[in-house]
Amino acid sequence: MKRLVVTADDFGNDVAVNQAVEIAHRDGILTAASLMVGAPAAADAVARAKRLKTLGVGLHLVLVDGTPVLPPEQVPGLVDGTGRFRDNMALAGAAMFFLPATRRQLAAEIEAQFAAFAATGLPLDHVNAHKHFHLHPGIAAVIARIHARYHVRAVRSPREPGHASLTDPWSALIAGRFRRRGIAVPNAVFGLKHSGAMTADRLSAAIAVLPDGLSEIYLHPATRDDYPGHGPAYRHRDELAALLDPDIAAQIAAAGVRLGSFAALRD
Repeated sequence: MKRLVVTADDFGNDVAVNQAVEIAHRDGILTAASLMVGAPAAADAVARAKRLKTLGVGLHLVLVDGTPVLPPEQVPGLVDGTGRFRDNMALAGAAMFFLPATRRQLAAEIEAQFAAFAATGLPLDHVNAHKHFHLHPGIAAVIARIHARYHVRAVRSPREPGHASLTDPWSALIAGRFRRRGIAVPNAVFGLKHSGAMTADRLSAAIAVLPDGLSEIYLHPATRDDYPGHGPAYRHRDELAALLDPDIAAQIAAAGVRLGSFAALRD
């Protein structure tokens, strides 16, 4: 059977994102959302999620291009002079790998974000990271170490059929690591090639080639394209329209694809 999770990332980043998540789950095909626990509109996102009983809400770890949950002075190796995470992923990743003090700060920040999610009272549907930074071996290792404590049951492994990426070997590595711990990992993930531009035709094309087993399609819908913190040149409103397109819903139904959250589909 083909099983599909349709996820909105950056839940909590802005009210425009939260509105889109609510609309797309209520009236469209969206089944899950990944929450940024330290983002400006996180409280609004949690309030909406508690009204949307069938929406699977996961943790979208933010360790780049954002602000830490812990006070910046507790994680100096992770932040710049403004108290934000460093935007250069290569340099940030190198520090996380080679510097023991930075590795300890990284572990503390990841645990703080997991704890903040747990404090919402929402069941944890899945875990991934902003810009797929959970592919970093140090970040993946922390998630693996604490997964039982926070009931991690699903993790994204960003590998898209027909779209080769330099990160594919790392994706395969973390997929194996998490599956050995009984954590669900999608067989295929769609949205990397056209990140921020998953229009209706591209969404339809992905659905047409879904493999058997568990797949995930992720998008970045919002009710505005210009909200603070929006993706550069991202077509947020077009992605929302794709999620609401009745032809897409009909295509899923005709193909016999089972839609749901990770929690609903993992078994």
